[in-house]
Parts: sequence; structure tokens; C-alpha cells
Amino acid sequence: MPQELTADEAAARLRTTDTLGIPLGPGQPPALLRALGERDDWTDLRVYGALLAVGTDLFSRGGVHYLSGFFGPLERALRDSGADIEFTPADFRRFGPLLERQAPRVMTTVAAPPDADGWCSLSLHAGGTIDELRRAGADPDRVLVVEVSEAYPRTFGLGTQHRHALHVDEIDILVHSTDAPLSLPAPPPSDADKAIARHAVSFIRPGATLQTGIGSIPSQIATLLAEGDGGDYGLHSEMFTDGCMQLHRAGKVSNARKGLYDGVSVTTFAFGSPELYTWLDGNADVAFLPVEIVNSPEVIAANRSMISINGGLAVDIHGQVVADTINGNQFSGIGGAEDFVAGAGLELTDRSLICLPSTFGEEGDLKSRIVPWFGPGAVITTPRHHVDVIITEFGAAELEGLTVRQRGEALAAIAHPQFRDDLLSASERAAKGRSPVAG
Repeated sequence: MPQELTADEAAARLRTTDTLGIPLGPGQPPALLRALGERDDWTDLRVYGALLAVGTDLFSRGGVHYLSGFFGPLERALRDSGADIEFTPADFRRFGPLLERQAPRVMTTVAAPPDADGWCSLSLHAGGTIDELRRAGADPDRVLVVEVSEAYPRTFGLGTQHRHALHVDEIDILVHSTDAPLSLPAPPPSDADKAIARHAVSFIRPGATLQTGIGSIPSQIATLLAEGDGGDYGLHSEMFTDGCMQLHRAGKVSNARKGLYDGVSVTTFAFGSPELYTWLDGNADVAFLPVEIVNSPEVIAANRSMISINGGLAVDIHGQVVADTINGNQFSGIGGAEDFVAGAGLELTDRSLICLPSTFGEEGDLKSRIVPWFGPGAVITTPRHHVDVIITEFGAAELEGLTVRQRGEALAAIAHPQFRDDLLSASERAAKGRSPVAG
């Protein structure tokens, strides 16, 4: 049986020189991380994690070094304030193998309280930490700390092989708290978002299996699908959002035609509103599976009529997509976008949609997100040969099978009119495999 300690007592068990592994976002233990932030005696604490979802002073303390696989607003704020933080380039599917290699002495997660049989549901996060949590709990030289709170929903995996729960006998230290998960409601859609969503839903047929993420564009797509005539959809999505819940509530999700994991919506973590968390509590219609399954391109491709919907920050006329950096500065992370783009590309009947507004504002100037070429320091997220459809408020450009010149022409047609001539000129220079860069 585990020791039952307060968050402060559990935080005191870490050494001044130590290693700590935490899950992504909604799997992070709030009370424990805050308690760790109260300590100021760190010599060399190395923390491995991604997408901070807990406000804590820990990562601003001297002697604390944070290696993150995905930057969110808190990581960006820490970087800009001078904290000791670095980015680890890795897609979500590689988080598990990386953690196994790093083998932090202390592993931690948040969970729902034990049920009558001693099982603590891992609630909102399966991700890439489950195996390492269990390895830490089984190793006498390592420590597994689990924070439990009634405010976290009890969710399910699939069968005994993927139980999505830890048993109290596996846990070294159990911390009780009353913390609730971070709320992440979708922002209201802009006019451009609404137009992009209208173009996107034209690719989604009844019976399709959908992957979608967070943000106003995916939320608006879900709204249009919920209100539309189609249905019989399946869900196989790295992230389960309010939009996914909306489709379920509208009776649009049957999960009957996926061909793989029929009968349930498949995800690896959930992030959204308190309403979503309440809806997920005790809901066996959603199965939380490890990320190495959910984000496997082969598993994704095995779903019938797979439609992946992701975002981007910029595209060049080759079709290369920058999705996680801005001017070379880390903005987010690779996550699972590339796996879903690649997975959908393994079957001719599947489609991969990358959605983005055509422009952005910078110091009062209008800038195009579709560019003739990327400048020095650009970091490509998705290679040109994986890209299928690019969608802006001006329409959709289907790139597969097109030459570079044809791709440039198709992308110019969905760019803001102010920038189309430059794109067409670059497309002409790119004919016959030449460089689009002006001499």
C-alpha cells in the first residue's frame, strides 16, 4: 500500500539533485507541482515534461532545468522571463521511448481517487507516460507519486490490456487534493475561421473517421458537422475536445464504421471546458489509449475514410508547412500532427486537411501565411511530400500529385489577393524543378 502524504510532504521526498518526469498537460499533478515550487533549495533538478497546465514557481527557481517536448503559453512565458527551459524536438509518439531512456528517479501523475477495487483512473491523460509510471512504481530505487482528486473525471481505457488506470499497490506515495483540471475553452471563431470551416466540411462525408484538435477552427468545424445533415462519424483523435463532445451530443458519432476500435471514440488525452470533464466522467463511449497506439500512422490508416484536421502557421509554394515555430522561435510543438498527416496519406480514400488563415498582422502590416519560400532559420514541421490539402478562408488547395509550379498556382488561388502575384511569379520560376527563389 502507498504512503499517504500531503503535497508538501511528498515534495520534500525529492532530493535537491534529482530527476522528475511529468505527463503532458492535463496529466500533471497541480498540488504537487505547486508544493515543489515552494522549495528554493534545488541544486540540479531536471524535469521532463510538455505543455504545462499548472501554475507553479518551480520552473523559475534556481537549480531547476526544464526540458519540454511541447511549448504552451506557460513555457513561452518561462522562456521570455529567462527561466532555464529548453525544447526537445520530438513528436508525441516518441515521448514514451524518450522517458524510458531518461528514466527519471521520480515519476508523477494526477488521477481519480481509487475505486472499490483500488484502481485509480488516469482520467484525462494516457499519453506516453503510462509504461514509465509503472516502471517507476515497480523499481525500489525509484518513486511513483500519484495525486488524486475527486474533481478529475473517471475515464476508461479498453479491456484489461489498456486499463487506463494504476492500482494503489503500484503507487509509492498517494497525495490527496481538491484541485480541478485546467479549463481550456475554445475561443470564439473569427469570420475567417468560419469560412475555413465551411471549406473543410466539404471534404467530410457521412461515415468518416475524424481527427481534430483544439482551437476556434476545429470547434467551428464540429459545430457545422453537428448542425449538418451528415453523421455516422467515428472519432480517432489524439486530443478529445469540446467539439468532439458536441458531435456526440448531437447524435453524429456512431463509431460503427471505423473498422478499428469500433464502438468507441479513441483518444489519448482530453483538454477543454469543465462541462467536457463532467461529460467524460464515467463515460465508456470514449477510450483513452496510449499515444503509441492512437498516433501510430499504421493504426490511423486502418480507420475507414480517415479525415485528419490540423493547423499550420505558414506554408511555402513547395507545400512545406511550419506549424510550431514563429521566426525560428518555438511556439508550440510537433505533437501528433505529422503522424496524422502521414497516417491519412497511407490510404488514397483518406484526406489530410491543414487549415490556417491566409494572413496575420505584424506591427500594423498585413503579412501572408502563404509565402514563395521560407527564409533562413525556418523550421519545417510537415514535409512537402506528406501534405494533401491546404485550406484558408479563400478556399482549398489540393496539392497531392501536383508539380511545384502547380502547387504554387493552387496556393496562390487561396492566398490573400494582395500576395497572389508574388506567389505566381515564384511558381513560374519553380517550373521544371527549378528554385522559386528570385535571383
